[in-house]
Amino acid sequence: MSVPAHIDVRHLGRPEVIGVWKVDDVLVDPGPSVSLPTLLDALGDWVPSRILLTHIHLDHAGGTGTLAARWPDVEVWVHERGAPHLIDPSKLLSSAQRIYGDEMDTLWGDILPVPEGRMRILSGGESIEGFDVAYTPGHASHHVAYRHERTGWAFTGDVAGIRIDPHDFILPPTPPPDIDVELWHRSIDQLQAWAPTALAPTHFGPSANAADHLERLHEALTGWAELARHVDGDVFAGAVRAAEASALPLEVRDALEQGMAAANMWPGLHRYWSKRG
Repeated sequence: MSVPAHIDVRHLGRPEVIGVWKVDDVLVDPGPSVSLPTLLDALGDWVPSRILLTHIHLDHAGGTGTLAARWPDVEVWVHERGAPHLIDPSKLLSSAQRIYGDEMDTLWGDILPVPEGRMRILSGGESIEGFDVAYTPGHASHHVAYRHERTGWAFTGDVAGIRIDPHDFILPPTPPPDIDVELWHRSIDQLQAWAPTALAPTHFGPSANAADHLERLHEALTGWAELARHVDGDVFAGAVRAAEASALPLEVRDALEQGMAAANMWPGLHRYWSKRG
């Protein structure tokens, strides 16, 4: 039985930042527009029937509108909370602008709308066309994960964290505005209940020992969330970078920082704790 294919789209020329998954006739999270030339070169003449989005953040879904225009028969799967922002990306772009500022175009490229008639709107709990779908909020309110029935692989976007294969270090990406630690733990529980044969996150590479990975993610999420309650953003970012330095070589740390900047983690957790009073 063949396993899903993993395409490194070399975001801004750097390897191991964003990976796109190809399984059967499906693409999962095609990445940003700025990386589409690398993706399309890898795909050649192959055209998917469906693009499955775990969520609509630009590093995962930014190129979807461009691909929908290129492939007029492709269907886009997206959670019901994310769908309006694919149809009209203006609010999504405004939110991202507050985080990325003048780097928006460099990081992500063009963001085109997806026609509403091209979408399959998901709520979670579906079992359709070879995939089980779970609603998995915590990182984002519009996040879903997919379990591929034939292989048992789970395509997890960001809800299973960031881990650059083959290293064991796991980081929960916690940018604003949707971080909800309690819901995230429940979503990890959902992934554990699937008992997947492997995890396929966007950042970066497969994780064959899913049970160990998810248990360690529970621990990491709890630890970083608790730290964010008690320190400011500078101290928090310094602690993240110190943990990375103790576990990873420099080139892997650079890829991890590009995938989830340490300075962008604390604001999401701080907002979560502020909302909880």
